[in-house]
Amino acid sequence: MTVMLNRRQLLGRAAASLPLLAGAFSSTSLWAGPNDLPRTLIVFLRGAYDANSLLVPYTSSFYYESRPNIAIAKPDGSSDWALAPATTESLMPLWQKKQLAFVPFAGSDDVSRSHFETQDNFELGQSVGGSLQYRNGFMNRLASTLGVQKQPGREALAFTDQLPLIFQGKLAVGNQGLRSVGGGGMDERQANLVRSMYAQTPLSGAVDSGFDTRREVLQEMGEQKDMASRNAIGSKGFEAEAKRVAKLMRERVALGFIDVGGWDTHANQGAALGGLATRLSELSAGLAAFATEMGPQWQNTTVIVVSEFGRTFRENGNRGTDHGHGTVYWVMGGGLKAGGKVVGPQQQLRADTLFQDRDMPALTDYRAMLAGLWGRQYGISLAQQQQVFPGLKAGVDLGLV
Repeated sequence: MTVMLNRRQLLGRAAASLPLLAGAFSSTSLWAGPNDLPRTLIVFLRGAYDANSLLVPYTSSFYYESRPNIAIAKPDGSSDWALAPATTESLMPLWQKKQLAFVPFAGSDDVSRSHFETQDNFELGQSVGGSLQYRNGFMNRLASTLGVQKQPGREALAFTDQLPLIFQGKLAVGNQGLRSVGGGGMDERQANLVRSMYAQTPLSGAVDSGFDTRREVLQEMGEQKDMASRNAIGSKGFEAEAKRVAKLMRERVALGFIDVGGWDTHANQGAALGGLATRLSELSAGLAAFATEMGPQWQNTTVIVVSEFGRTFRENGNRGTDHGHGTVYWVMGGGLKAGGKVVGPQQQLRADTLFQDRDMPALTDYRAMLAGLWGRQYGISLAQQQQVFPGLKAGVDLGLV
């Protein structure tokens, strides 16, 4: 069954069958430490997911003309958008509790349609076309602006095997791959050798801090993994990883980043069922599990799901989609003000409104959107927003938080 969405409410019989729940926690005094920062997790879908198979523009007849084999079936009723059936079990409760919003027609001004170039440009967060400063990502600049430090409730951490470009920069930020917990990687003897190599250099402090963080994270995540094995929890893949991320963000990490691959669907993409639907279902289940695992801290948390670009509005000859432009971002959190809404500039999707006659346009720039969101969430000024995103004229406040 397809769930229908509009800007103000969730429509349809499925929506009516679930109670509209108030916020689970009415007071922030239960969790907030004196030096805690609000939590932000960015989930990067590498490979450019097909947003039109998640948030379906089903009132557009052109959508069905353009996708004879991979379109999501048209539901009964009337609204602006429909949510993919594969995600409704996980996402509908969050939508009903106003803890989920979507920003369609989102993206950047990068038009290369190159995964690597666009991912790099996205993570750098600098003006496209200017002189780029590599190893200077926007989450590192945000962490510096907020005074992130090695202190519970104020740390930054990438949940990745290698430190991603988005977190590279002047501030020392750690990383820990989720799937390496419990095996492989560098042992303590090897770590001590690396420490000794840098002992008499200016990098000594950063190296020591990085290994200390890694050891603590491995211990905490390893304990969580052992608990899952003993209790035979049935979650797997991203759902299990999301729970471990939530444990760390609940207790110590303020700024987090994780990337999820497998979204480059050039062939046999599927519709309501198929490979893409399965991945969307797994992702949604993981994010719902993350929200639950955060407990009361969920009220203080914002999750932003992004991708480097969207995909072509028309299906290709292999029943898939090719590299596109605009996409749909997800914004989740217990304290959203725009929860249960589809927000930002929108337009009808027709042949004459597509970007370069092929893609969803990007009407909301990701840098302006994030700057506006963090202006509200962290209270950073326009000048500070411009430190995070050099060359930005102004943030765009969509009223998300």
